[in-house]
Amino acid sequence: MRLTDAAQPSFARHETFHPRYGWFRKAYSFVAKDPQIFGREDAPVRVGVGKNMVRAIRFWGLAAKLIEIDRISPSLRSSRHRPTDLGTALLGEQGWDAYIEDPGTLWLLHWLLLAPPSQLPVWWLAFNDFHAVEFSEVDLETAVTQQLEVGADWVMPHPSSIKKDVGALLRTYAPVAKSGRIAMDDALDCPLRELNLIGRSAASGAYRFRLGPKTTLPPAILGFATLDYIERTNTKGNTATLNRLANEPGGPGRAFKLAEADLHASLEQIASEFGTLGLVLTTGTAQFTWSGEPRCLANELLDRYYNAPDTASCSAATGFQKQPPGRDGGQ
Repeated sequence: MRLTDAAQPSFARHETFHPRYGWFRKAYSFVAKDPQIFGREDAPVRVGVGKNMVRAIRFWGLAAKLIEIDRISPSLRSSRHRPTDLGTALLGEQGWDAYIEDPGTLWLLHWLLLAPPSQLPVWWLAFNDFHAVEFSEVDLETAVTQQLEVGADWVMPHPSSIKKDVGALLRTYAPVAKSGRIAMDDALDCPLRELNLIGRSAASGAYRFRLGPKTTLPPAILGFATLDYIERTNTKGNTATLNRLANEPGGPGRAFKLAEADLHASLEQIASEFGTLGLVLTTGTAQFTWSGEPRCLANELLDRYYNAPDTASCSAATGFQKQPPGRDGGQ
């Protein structure tokens, strides 16, 4: 997958704020109650944060695909939003994990931030096309800039925008220095830091992606990401090699920093529980197989993971169940 197929030319739209505890929930719940909340003059008062933070919350809700711009009225297209089907299924009043209490939900949100159409091209490049073992913030900025110059036919963003996106990425996933009031406050409000995807070298203090098995990544969430990737890339047939899933840019292996063996272990567990999924060895190549529509199967995995098997169904457009009228404030 290429950057231009996976992401939109969107840079530094987060007002320099990384996603904080409660912000994903706020973005969904406020839009569910009032589709025009982010366009209102008194939005800071209603949401309870400053004007820049209101814009940041809106951005992270959109980036995580929990809300979307409502295109019904062209005159309101910049200020009217609506919950996505996935957002409602996850965070609605009777959603899978309305208050983001399950650790698997953080892995799901991480995947959704990178999945097409990603509004974080700098993050997409960092996870998918950056291969340094150890790196500094400047190293990552330089590599991303070079990748944008050769891999995208977009207007190049200002260097300061790339710097802001890299800074937000590191504040979101990497541990902070253990000194000072600001660092302590920062350490307490970064939910995705719990994923432990980026660490620091004990010897040099440099950043490094943590490769290998992720003990807190539920196999069902990885299975969802795999099927979601298969659907988004319009994969033909009903098989995909584990080598592709582990190594192709945009795939679950790159997003979760997993090797092929790690993918095999988790997908094997899921395949043993679902007759519609499987792993086969063909001419020495391990392949993931599925029977049915990938989107529907992905939705079923989430239903089962969150112990809601009776709600599984697919809409023709998205595969995510829509809540009945009156079940949630935004429907």
